[in-house]
Amino acid sequence: MTRPRTTPADPGPAVLERSMKRFARETPIGRKRRARKMARVLADTHPDAHCELDFTTPLELAVATILSAQTTDVRVNQVTPVLFRKYRSAADYASADRAEMEAILRPTGFFRAKTNSLMNLGQTLIGSYGGELPRELDALVKLPGIGRKTANVILGNAFDVPGITVDTHFRRLTNRFGWVSEEDPVKIEFLVADLIEKRDWTMLSHRIIFHGRRVCHARKPACGACTLAASCPSFGTGPTEAAPAAKLLKGPRARELAVAAGVDPELVPASAVLAPEEP
Repeated sequence: MTRPRTTPADPGPAVLERSMKRFARETPIGRKRRARKMARVLADTHPDAHCELDFTTPLELAVATILSAQTTDVRVNQVTPVLFRKYRSAADYASADRAEMEAILRPTGFFRAKTNSLMNLGQTLIGSYGGELPRELDALVKLPGIGRKTANVILGNAFDVPGITVDTHFRRLTNRFGWVSEEDPVKIEFLVADLIEKRDWTMLSHRIIFHGRRVCHARKPACGACTLAASCPSFGTGPTEAAPAAKLLKGPRARELAVAAGVDPELVPASAVLAPEEP
């Protein structure tokens, strides 16, 4: 009689349970120390982290960030060279021909709504701010098309004012890290601000977004090839063995990320280096 072949049990759930138990009784000061340690590791892991939207002026960054809604930074960067050549000032946006702008913005999706936002933004800047973007959060969030997330992107990257950008990656990872247990972006922003020194807010946002796109994916994070594994209560959410985890790494530095995590870079397939990242 032939015995049926068996498949080894997936260790993921058990590993995840142990990881969560390790941090179940963590004190607030313990969480802050762990968060700052993880932030330092992220700095070492992603030395190339930066704003991935192309811009040369605060207005260009505001426009690019508005266009990035519901699309990728790569797609926005394909569209903005033409847009920025044609529209160089708030006055240009305010007086734009709607049909011409819609034609340029069509590849970004929701192009009619985005055209409305950019034209209204230009008109508001001309009417209330002398054509220049304000440098205060309270003023920025009142502008057409600019919410708190966009305002923090502008402050941190155009004006050097520290800001925390809570996008989908930041929300997902800070919850996985056990820094917060919250879905509201504003609440997450204030909770993380209490954990991390203000001077690091802008770069922390970039590093977490990089980590979310390249390592800690939404559906299957590369736990076994992650530099944060020892400090993460969600270790075990994705494969914990080096070989399957390394295959999940993405981006131009995928093999360097493997090395940083103590994993053989040869386990990273060549296609991963060129694979599209999560938006």
